[in-house]
Amino acid sequence: MRMWLVPVTFAVATAFFWGTYGPALSKSRGPWSPFKPYMFIGVAYLVWGVIGGMLAMKALGDEFTFTGTAAPAAKWGFLAGSLGAFGALCLTAAVFYAVKNKVGGAALVMPIVFGGATMVNAFTELVLMKDRPAINPLLWVGMLLVTAGIIVVRLYTPAPHAPAKPAAAVAPVTESPAAPLTP
Repeated sequence: MRMWLVPVTFAVATAFFWGTYGPALSKSRGPWSPFKPYMFIGVAYLVWGVIGGMLAMKALGDEFTFTGTAAPAAKWGFLAGSLGAFGALCLTAAVFYAVKNKVGGAALVMPIVFGGATMVNAFTELVLMKDRPAINPLLWVGMLLVTAGIIVVRLYTPAPHAPAKPAAAVAPVTESPAAPLTP
């Protein structure tokens, strides 16, 4: 099996799930604050993260210990989860207010989030490297292309039309009786 196939498959699955996350979040909007759906986002993360993580650890024969050499898993895992939770909070607020103010909803927010995340990822990887290589100028070209892509995707993502206003009820025109002629 090709070594790149598994990570690419999971990355494509993540893009699918997160790409549908924004539109699903748009549907959660109502007369309430964005924190009502956010609370259930947290519940879903807890349920799927804890149950899924425990089942996967068991299936892989991993131990349920987070001390000693496994301490970085707890530390970095908690940091990653916190970053994900704060990202979900910001994404929830962004989609909520974009829908509320009728400025594009998920169609406005998601290209910025994912294009921006790509660039932040590259910068973060550079900062975390101990031995930083020379930066290839094509990285900056790629960043410009991502920025252009964000703009093009946003401009040309179809948006649903506003619901049609009901036609005003028009009374049928009836002829009025002719007025009597007076001399």
